[in-house]
Amino acid sequence: MVSHSGLITVMTKAARRAAPRLRRDFGEVEQLQVSKKGPGDFVTMADKRAEQTIVEELRNARPDWGLLLEEGGEIAGDPAKPRWIVDPLDGTTNFLHGIPHFAISIAVEDRRADGRTDISHGLIYQPLTDESFWAEKGRGAWLHDRRLRVSARRYLDEAVIGTGIPHLGRSDVPRWTKIYNAIAPEVAGIRRFGSAALDFAWVAAGRMDGFWEDDLDPWDSAAGMLLVKEAGGFVSDYRGQDRMMERREYIAANGDLHSRLHKLVAGALR
Repeated sequence: MVSHSGLITVMTKAARRAAPRLRRDFGEVEQLQVSKKGPGDFVTMADKRAEQTIVEELRNARPDWGLLLEEGGEIAGDPAKPRWIVDPLDGTTNFLHGIPHFAISIAVEDRRADGRTDISHGLIYQPLTDESFWAEKGRGAWLHDRRLRVSARRYLDEAVIGTGIPHLGRSDVPRWTKIYNAIAPEVAGIRRFGSAALDFAWVAAGRMDGFWEDDLDPWDSAAGMLLVKEAGGFVSDYRGQDRMMERREYIAANGDLHSRLHKLVAGALR
C-alpha cells in the first residue's frame, strides 16, 4: 500500500462521503431540481449537496483554512495558511444528461513567500468508476496505489488530444477554431469528454496524450495540473509560460508532445 499524507486522507474521505449521494442522484437525474446559473451552465441540487458535504469534512479537519468553491465562492481563512479549491461536480452537464463521466476535484493551494501560489496536493475522484487519482508535490501521481506516468508517445500523428469546445456563453469560438484547425490535421484524434478535471487525470494516466483548453476556472484545473506534472508531464499557458491560472489557458502533455502542441497553438494565434 502506498503511503500518503494526512491531507490526501482528508481529501479522499471528503470525496467518498459526497459520492454515494451523487451516485443516487445520477440514477434519478430526471427528478433533480435544476436551476439555471448562466448560459449553458446548470446547477443541480446534487452539486450543492455534494459541495456542502465536502466543505463540512474539510472544515472539520482544517477549520482555519480558506476555501475557493465553484458554487459557494470564496470563504476566507487564515491568510498565512493554505486553502482548499473544490469543484464538487466537474461535468455537471454530463451529469444532467445521464452521461456517466464526471468527477469531484479537490486541491490544496499553498502561498509562497514571494506571494505566488503553488498547488501541493490534488485529488480527482470519479464516483461511478471509483477511480481515485491523487498527487502530492514531489511524491508522484497515483491511481489508488498505482504510479501514473504520462504517455510516452513522441509524435503528434500517434496522439489522441483532449479539449473543451466553446458553447453557450463560454470561451472564444474564433480563437478556439484557429487552434483546432492547426492541431486537428496533425493528430490521430481529438476528444471532448466534458470534464476538464478528468481530462487532466487521463493525460496523467497516459489514456490521452495531451490536452488544451482555455477559459477554465481554478477549481477545474488545480488538482489536474498537479497530477500531470507529478506524472512527468508539462503544463503551460498558450505562451509556454507558467501563468495558466492567471491567463486561463492550458496545454498539458509529455515533454515531446507539449513542445509540438505549443508550437501549433502559438502559430495559430499569431
